[in-house]
Formats: sequence, C-alpha cells, structure tokens
Amino acid sequence: MKTFWRFYVLLFALLVSASSFKAEGADKLKVLIVTGGHGFEKEPFFRLFDENPEIACTKAEHAKTNASVYEREDLLTYDVVVLYDMPANITEVQKARFLSLFDKGIGVVVLHHALVGLPHWAEYESIIGGRYPTEDDVQPPVGYQHDVEIPVTIVATNHPVTAGLKEFTIHDEIYWGFRVGKDVTPLISTTHPKSGKPLGWYRTQGNSRVVYLQLGHGKEAFADANYRKLVAQSIRWVAGTKAE
Repeated sequence: MKTFWRFYVLLFALLVSASSFKAEGADKLKVLIVTGGHGFEKEPFFRLFDENPEIACTKAEHAKTNASVYEREDLLTYDVVVLYDMPANITEVQKARFLSLFDKGIGVVVLHHALVGLPHWAEYESIIGGRYPTEDDVQPPVGYQHDVEIPVTIVATNHPVTAGLKEFTIHDEIYWGFRVGKDVTPLISTTHPKSGKPLGWYRTQGNSRVVYLQLGHGKEAFADANYRKLVAQSIRWVAGTKAE
C-alpha cells in the first residue's frame, strides 16, 4: 500500500512539474531574428537572445540575392521580428509579406546596420524611421567608426524601453550623416561630437510598434548589461507587454 501511495505522489508531482513547464514555455514571446547581408560575430550576438529568459527565438538568414526570410510560411506567427540584416534587394512578393507584419500588429525591433538595408526601397526608410544613405544620395558626409567609447544619454526617461536605465558608456560603433524621420520619438542619444543623433527611437507603423537602436556592432556591446536591457525591453514593448 505504501508503495502505491509513493508512486501516486511521484506521478502527481511529475504531472504538476510538466504542466508548469508547459505554461512557462507558453508565456515566452516568439521572436524571429533576421540576419543576412552583413557579417557579424554570431556567437556573442545570438547569446544576447539565447540568454533572455522571456523569449523563444528562431534564427533566419536571408539568401544572398534578396530578403528571402520574408517568404517564410510562419512569418506571421511571431510576436516580434528583430532585424539585424542588411539586404540590398527585395522582391515585390517579399515587400508585400514584410508589410503584412504591420497589418498583423507584429512588433519590429531594428538593430544597428539594418539602418543601411534595402537602399532602393523608400518605404523601408519611413517604416524604420531613418536611413544610412548610400553614396549616390544627395546628403551630408556619412561615415562610421569602430571601437569608440560612446556616452549614452536617456532621452525618454519614462518609457518602458528605457525603464531602469541611467546614463552609461558603451564600447561600440558610431555612424554619422544618417537621416532620421520627423515622426519618430527619440529614446536615447549621445554627447559624442562625431556621432549622429539620436541613437534610438520608436514609432508606430500600422498596428505595430517599431524600435530602432543604432548601437550593437560587436561582442563588447552584446555583453554590455545596459545594451542587453535596452534590447530586451524593446522586444517586450513592441510585443505589447509592459516593462517592469
């Protein structure tokens, strides 16, 4: 009889544990991380997401010729799409699929060199809120510099993306000469005299929230606790949940 009850108690505990595990997994945000068109340090970059307990991430890379990830059958099943890509070309079918994200209300977080992507599609610039211009654009001088100590200031001090953050310095890459849309709301900026400003912003596209963060070039930035907090809270906010 004692053996029976021990078995029953053990079985009950296993069922409760399995149920809790399923519930915990179901609560995670589904995030699609899109790369392709620009080299990067893969292991430290993906660790930024793999070590975030709030998300379940899928990694996808564009083909060399165009923005092929947008043709995925499961594209509209994600809560958030993170762009760390820089494709040069996009087909009409891929444009339509990309635009469908904003009809569906899927959040989009745009990181670093994704500001340079799709240079011949004007609508992409308006969606993400800015553009690092190409050489054939009429523009002020543009450029970039690696390995810079960048002082970061918090502009939107009461926003969920910047919650809990104070001014910090990060070892990263700066851009200058990039365009910023008139309808964006700045989140972070810098006092660095050479860097373009702001360093991050948000806007609404259709039914979706969009955040752009200019930071995020290499392993030093990926490991920085402040940058990790910015990315995690950007993902959470564009998904429509509240930052703590």
